[in-house]
Amino acid sequence: MDYVGAIDQGTQSTRFTLYDSNGKRVAGHQAEFEQISSRAGWTEHDPLELLATVRTCIAEVLKSAPATAGKVHIKAVGITNQRETTVVWDKNTGKPLYNAIVWMDNRTAALCNRMSQELGSKDHFRPTTGLPISTYFSAYKVAWLRENVAAVRQALASGNCRVGTIDTWLMHHLTGGPDGGGIFVTDVTNAACTNLMELASCSWHEPTLKLFGIERSMLADICSSAEEYGRIAEGPLKGVPITGCLGDQQAALLGQRCRMHEAKNTYGTGCFLLLNTGDKMVESEHGLLTTIAWQLGAEAPVQHALEGSVAIAGAGITWLRDRMGLIQSAADSEAVASSVPNTAGIYFVPAFSGLLAPHWRDDARGALLGVSAVTSRAHIVRAMLEAICWQTREVLDAMRSDADMSQLKLLRVDGGASNNALLMQLQADILQVDVQQPPDLETTSRGAAYAAGIGCGLWTEEWVMANEPEAEGTAATFKPNVSQEDADRRYACWKIAVEHSFGLESLAPE
Repeated sequence: MDYVGAIDQGTQSTRFTLYDSNGKRVAGHQAEFEQISSRAGWTEHDPLELLATVRTCIAEVLKSAPATAGKVHIKAVGITNQRETTVVWDKNTGKPLYNAIVWMDNRTAALCNRMSQELGSKDHFRPTTGLPISTYFSAYKVAWLRENVAAVRQALASGNCRVGTIDTWLMHHLTGGPDGGGIFVTDVTNAACTNLMELASCSWHEPTLKLFGIERSMLADICSSAEEYGRIAEGPLKGVPITGCLGDQQAALLGQRCRMHEAKNTYGTGCFLLLNTGDKMVESEHGLLTTIAWQLGAEAPVQHALEGSVAIAGAGITWLRDRMGLIQSAADSEAVASSVPNTAGIYFVPAFSGLLAPHWRDDARGALLGVSAVTSRAHIVRAMLEAICWQTREVLDAMRSDADMSQLKLLRVDGGASNNALLMQLQADILQVDVQQPPDLETTSRGAAYAAGIGCGLWTEEWVMANEPEAEGTAATFKPNVSQEDADRRYACWKIAVEHSFGLESLAPE
């Protein structure tokens, strides 16, 4: 039997997962890596460590898989990755010139504010790239590196550098790097997240590159999401082609097999709601991102999406555990929050490094409101879970205003935090929409595998969309069990709490 491998390089961990030709998951391994934060709001990763975790996960899976799957023939590998996270490296040595600046990092806030003022609007680039000016996107991270890191500034000036998102960094080194003819490519979904790609043509936009001081030669070639890019140069997968590449949220959209007018929400480090808008590019007027869903083949049509990005979801639960000591483990959050019937009137806005969609407020900071003498740790934990759900409702309401969602009967969910049954019930209550959890929550890896399978000819897009993936267990559906009036009343309170979070960045010490 042919197998497809999926590399899933996420914000907090890396996975490698193996799927058989029926789409059934047969083996996997996960490895965490260091989160580097030298200042409040700054988050970095060591690019070499990310690469090392990929190689470790591959080795562990190929060592263990024969025990359950027998002789394994891997036909192709797909890659999915944390988007917007940016690496600049030396073209000749392949070594990073600085740590990767992570998508949620907000060090570029002052730079973004300056550009918004100089260009006259935070939405200056929207007609071209579909994106607002924000700390979220790659171009501003490169601009910050040029202004603040001498090695990067010199490399950009001399042309001796390469600029890329994590997919590009991994594929370049897995296929041989600078000494072994490593490929230098990205796919349309990752390129769309840089604020440097013109959506209409799916090509780098020269006027925008010039504005950011980036030469076209420093950027990877933009390819489709499913084609052969190159072959792995060494290790247990030597000679295996890489035939799929998708940003993590688009991979989850494909992994959930979302057709036009269908949406999914991924509960990972952040929270990402995507609606497949098909061949229609919908311009958002309510704070969402217009982006690419996928292009499953070099000659295939481009599919579009609307996206609402929330910075803090699972990261908020991690914060409760690691920073506050309010829970012992992430799984503990469900039991603790369930020990009280409600939040006793408190609202938690987890704007640790600002708010993304639909507000795009870099100056917002975390706020806990409504605290009283009866407030306990359980109320705070429950308020954090509700915050994830309230933020999702903000995004879904914006999406309803921008696009035709008359056919949206349910919201598909995935990601680690979606395993929390209380969180999913709260989400159904707050949205007043059915919430469906798949048997296999790791739909990001599955989407990368689907793209790779299509890219190597093992599957077709029609097969992927028509066949329910083989997995243990069944899908779980959560239905609203509170009234629309109650959900709306509490949502109004949430919006008041959000307004109180605006401008709090100015209170931080120098």
